[in-house]
Amino acid sequence: KSAYAHDCNYLKSFDIYLAECGLRHRGISEGTIIGWVKNLSGKSSTIANKVIVIRRFLHYLSGIGIKVFTPPVPKVIDDYVPYIFSDEELKKVFTLSDNIPFSKRRSNPYIQFEFPMMFRLMYGCGLRVGETLSLQMKNVDLEGGILTLLYTKGDKQRLVPMHETLTVILERYCMAIGIIGEAESLLFPTIIKESSLSVSAARNMFNSILEAAEITVKQRAKWQRGPCLHCLRHVFTFKSFIEAEKSGRLIDNSVPYLSIYLGHD
Repeated sequence: KSAYAHDCNYLKSFDIYLAECGLRHRGISEGTIIGWVKNLSGKSSTIANKVIVIRRFLHYLSGIGIKVFTPPVPKVIDDYVPYIFSDEELKKVFTLSDNIPFSKRRSNPYIQFEFPMMFRLMYGCGLRVGETLSLQMKNVDLEGGILTLLYTKGDKQRLVPMHETLTVILERYCMAIGIIGEAESLLFPTIIKESSLSVSAARNMFNSILEAAEITVKQRAKWQRGPCLHCLRHVFTFKSFIEAEKSGRLIDNSVPYLSIYLGHD
């Protein structure tokens, strides 16, 4: 559904561009198409996707006898730059997340307990926010210190060992909210126990913490990602490479294991 909507928007913007070019005959010249490609903005992957969609449309026009120029697909450049929190910024975020004021007006008043634990799991294991919030007690082995992640991105499943200090914190958390021994219980429930803390609620809380900590990127391009919850995954990866280097392990040798740990191909 989302992909269909994107395709429709690409076709609509292409139609607007052609109208602005004042075409008065059947056919689209090379100059017109090249001008359209040069006019595109955004990440290189987004530009490539737009060209791919329009190429399909141009192939259709060619098939019904209309003379058109079909552009090549632009090369995708890895122009994404992740945001890496500094140790000082992380200290601020940890302090603020551990001191979220209680409020009965919130749809989920338990977030003051849940967010610090969710934050630690994401930071300590490099988890995605959706993976973290979908965890149930049956996915947690507190004795072995292992999380079992099912149905993650790309339909992957994986085992995620935790550091022993994180396992102790998680066990204390589970005892505090009373879900030890309840296999079907969510780790991060709302007032409705069958419903977990939502991704949007977690992101909103984190954005409020970032604002309070005055952590931002000024003059950021609209397609660039600034500091966000997903950046904790980047920090985990970055710090994992640092630890590997300190231990005398080559980073290249760590990549296959780290990829599996993170749920990458």
